[in-house]
Amino acid sequence: MKILVTGGLGFIGSHTIIELIKNNHEVIIADNLINSKIEVLDKLCQITGIKPAFYQIDVTDEEKLTEIFENNKIDGVIHFAGLKSVGESVSKPLEYYYNNLVSTMVLSKVCIKYGVQKFVFSSSATVYGDQPSPLREDMELKKTTNPYGETKAMSERILTDTVNANKDFAVSLLRYFNPVGAHESGLLGEDPNGIPNNLMPFVSKVAKGQLKKLSIFGDDYETVDGTGVRDYIHVVDLAKGHVKAIEKLDSGVNIYNLGTGRGTSVLELINAFMKVNAVDVPYEIVGRRPGDIATCYADADKAEKELNWKAELGIEEMVRDAWKFEQQNV
Repeated sequence: MKILVTGGLGFIGSHTIIELIKNNHEVIIADNLINSKIEVLDKLCQITGIKPAFYQIDVTDEEKLTEIFENNKIDGVIHFAGLKSVGESVSKPLEYYYNNLVSTMVLSKVCIKYGVQKFVFSSSATVYGDQPSPLREDMELKKTTNPYGETKAMSERILTDTVNANKDFAVSLLRYFNPVGAHESGLLGEDPNGIPNNLMPFVSKVAKGQLKKLSIFGDDYETVDGTGVRDYIHVVDLAKGHVKAIEKLDSGVNIYNLGTGRGTSVLELINAFMKVNAVDVPYEIVGRRPGDIATCYADADKAEKELNWKAELGIEEMVRDAWKFEQQNV
């Protein structure tokens, strides 16, 4: 298939493109480079031997997006493009609602106009709100705890209503948990512009000496050691899940959790990083962060049963690959 990947130069998008190419799909990338780097395009070429077509556009721009569909016969879309920091969404809600919702609406509209029937959406476990884990796809969604999560829940509703009104349009909503790790080559990994929002790049930069110490947000949760528990998943496993989803997609609204089904605390992850990589990561405990919950991990049985997908890589591979990427990239 010829697949448009929005946000394709970002962390998860770029790893998904590698897996798409491995599976003989042709890729077109749309990315505005707000939280990604153009150098990733060359690294994708180094790894795969193929340089995908690239359009530097914002997916909220309907006119420019339409040009891509005019010039290419697209078979499916994987939509990653969006703002993604929980903490930042609390302080900048309007930016998050505009960017994340308008991009989903514009992209859906253009897909229907050009008869593109396969749409895979990058959703999030945050749509479940604060509910007991393991989280299952058939749970009723509760009020999310932050604007970022709300944009994902609202996008899911927008796409579901769009499918109901357009019977040839099919959507997979992939609710994923906490992607970490990097490509085994060390060429690709999580490399945000500015100060990192996610845990792993923070850990790596502290280990490297670029940042003085890591802040752990809260140690008074009801968890194994008081720190937040999350379902960390290797980004390569996550990428493979997207390929399985778009290949299987044929009708209706399909919802899948992409996680390992296991919870790991922040302290457990940091200790694993220090042990596996034989480095020190100084940290301090600070207050809880607005919008965070204590425990969040997946029930991933549905994806295994219906997509024949299961996470294969563990915490040791995640921290090893993340550190290899950090060491190889300034």
